[in-house]
Formats: sequence, C-alpha cells, structure tokens
Amino acid sequence: MADRKGPPNFAEPIPHDTTPEQTEKRLNNGVASPTPSCNDASGDIYPEGGLVGWLCVFGGFAGLVASLGLVNSLGSFQAYLETHQLREYDSGKIGWIFSVYTFLTFFCGILIGPIFDARGPRTLVLLGSILIMTSMISLGFCVEYWHFMLSFGVCGGLGTSLVFTPAIAAVSHFFFEKRGIATGVASGGGAIGGIIIPLVLESLFEKIGFAWATRAVALICLVSLGIACILITSRLPTKSFSKENILPDLRILYNTLFFLTALAVFFVEWGIFIPISYISSYALAHGISSKLSYQLLAIMNVGSFFGRVLPGYFADRLGRFNVLIITVALCLLSNICLWLPASGSVPMLVIYSCAFGFFSGSGISLTPVCIGQLCETEHYGRYYATAYTIVSLGTLTGIPIAGEILSRCNGEYWGLITFTTCCYAAGLCCVIFVKVIECGWRNPWVFY
Repeated sequence: MADRKGPPNFAEPIPHDTTPEQTEKRLNNGVASPTPSCNDASGDIYPEGGLVGWLCVFGGFAGLVASLGLVNSLGSFQAYLETHQLREYDSGKIGWIFSVYTFLTFFCGILIGPIFDARGPRTLVLLGSILIMTSMISLGFCVEYWHFMLSFGVCGGLGTSLVFTPAIAAVSHFFFEKRGIATGVASGGGAIGGIIIPLVLESLFEKIGFAWATRAVALICLVSLGIACILITSRLPTKSFSKENILPDLRILYNTLFFLTALAVFFVEWGIFIPISYISSYALAHGISSKLSYQLLAIMNVGSFFGRVLPGYFADRLGRFNVLIITVALCLLSNICLWLPASGSVPMLVIYSCAFGFFSGSGISLTPVCIGQLCETEHYGRYYATAYTIVSLGTLTGIPIAGEILSRCNGEYWGLITFTTCCYAAGLCCVIFVKVIECGWRNPWVFY
C-alpha cells in the first residue's frame, strides 16, 4: 500500500505479518481503529467505549433498574408488610426476609463471577431475568411469612444476583481510564429503579392493592430486563468449563490490599441497607404521613443516582480510592449529624435522605472500580464476586441486627443509627489502610 495521509480506511485490514514499525506507520497514516483504546499495567487493551461498549453500559443500566432497583426499594416493601400481611411479626423477623434477599444477591456471586469470566453474561442474565419475574409475579399471591421468604427472599435474591454481577462486571471489559464514569452510569440504573419502584408502590398500594401493585413493578422489570438480555455482552472470548475457570479461588484473599478493600466494603454494606430499609418506618414512627414516608426512600435514590455518576467522573481524575475515602467519611457524618438528631423534622429528614443517598451511592459505584484496580481484566469477575461474597455476610445480618437493636431500645431509633455510624467508621478505617499501605502516610493527595 502506498504511503499516504488522509481519512482512515477502516475497511482495510492490517496484515498478520506486519512488523510493529510498519503497524505504527500505518496507524499514523490513517489506518486505525475507530475507537480510542488504552493499555493497563498488564498490557490489556481496552477500547474505552465504542458503540458496543456504551450499549453494554446501557444494558447494565437497564438490568440494574430491575435488580438493584428492588434492592433500593426494600424499605417500601418492609414498611407495608409491617402494617399489613405480616403485622403480627416484629421488625427483626420481617427483616430476615430482606436480609436473605440481599445475602443471596451478593453471596451467589462467588460462583456467578467465575462463570461470567469463563462463559460471558448472556445465559446468566437470561436466567436471572426469569427468576426476578417469577418472584415479582408470585409475590402478589403471598399471605404467609414463609411465602414471602421463598418468593422474595430466595427466588428474588437468586435472580437479582444473576443479573447484578454480570451487569457490573461486563462494563469493565470495555473501559479502563473511563471505568469510573462508565460504571457509575451503569450503576445509576439501580438508583433510577429505586426512585420509580417506591413511587409506583406508594401510589398503587391503596388504589389497587398489594398484588396488582407488585404486578405493575413486574411489568417495569420485564421491559428493563429485556433490554439487559439483549445489550449486556462480553469483549473477551469464552473459555471451556474447567475447575480453574468456574470455581472460586479464595487464595486471592491473601492479597492484603484486596482483603482490606473487601473488608471495607463489608462494613459499608453492613450499614448501607439499614437506612434504605428503615427510613420509611422511621418516618412513620415519628408521625410523618405515609405518603411522605415512602417518598423519602425515592428522595434518597434521587441523591444516589447523582452520587453514582458524578463521583465516578472525579474518581477517574483524582483517584478511585481517594474519592471513596471522602464519600465514606461523608456518609458517616450524615448519619451522626443529620439522621440522629432529626426526630420528626421533615426538612432534616429530606436533607438527610438527599445527602446520604448521594454519598452512599458513590460507594456503590466506586467499589467495583476499586476492585478492578487490584486485578487483571480476565480475573475481574472472580475478584468482584469473592469480595461480595464476604459482603453478603454483612447484608444477611445487618437488617436483623438493626431490628433487634430497635426492639431492645423500645422502638427508639438512636441505637440503630449509632450502629450504622459505627459500620461506616470501620469501613473508613479499612479504606484508609489500603491507601496508606500502597502510597504511605506522606502522600495523602497522590492519585490512587
């Protein structure tokens, strides 16, 4: 081919026997990939987007509307069941339904992650979509405690895990330098779902009843999950089924940075679901109208949406762990400075819901990015799933512990709020230790 300048000819392939020098010359002369790319420290090449990459982000966004959207709406379900079908049970026992749900959402990732690494996301997302739809449709027929446990806790938790893990992990295949903002956009779907679902439930519970309200949510999930099944894809080739490819490897916990990061996420997630699950009940207990009590959860998720996207943008420029440290610290302060003294103050609760939603949302979107910073792309699903398997133990116990504390405090919420604050304090210490081990005490502002 004659040497030339001009517009790139994307249809012209680069021969396999081309030398590196010839390849560089051809790239400089216009024969190039239309998608900008970059390399990480291990030499992996990332397209940094492109049509397929951003469609994958949108697919992840849609999948998380249905999966994490339900996770972010637990407070609406719990507040309703406490005063209707399960009113004869105390908050602690009802909380076990939602604890099992969140536990399975994260725990099952230890098997789903390696399978994603080996075989890609399509089958996992399809199976998860079927289980979520089964859960939401059957939920309307539940009347006994064990009905809700099996339908929502077990079936819904398994389905959510099968969608949630690939929806987040697939994004990392297409982005490295822009991974923070891309993951933030995708995880924003969970916040959007957390806005829509509580408002739909609050509006329809009294008009058409619990059964048809949950079926309306099922319709929202159907549309979102259909988009996810089509658009979530993987960039890397599939591998054969083998012990090495599909089984979890707990030896990665010997990596000190990874272990401390996983421990930090454990403490953060131990605390995060307490406000999500109890903010509506807290408002009702302090004499606030049921309409506004349910809307507080939607307000929290509005803040969470912006908290997932904006900090991801800054994390790509200031350092992922740096921004995570700041947002976890601000979550701690919002609990102790806003929620604890709020009592029945509507303005204070609205401000708290916005602030905590924003800062906690950033923790959700930055965690996958921080984990991805500690491993190679082909092992990301395994690392991510292992971390969230540890986290699942916190999600299993956090809500029931909070319910038991509430009972021991005779319905007063100060103990529950203090426990949430302590969880964030422990998580903050772990994240700071990761930064210190890697960068030292003398470099607090270094990019990391």
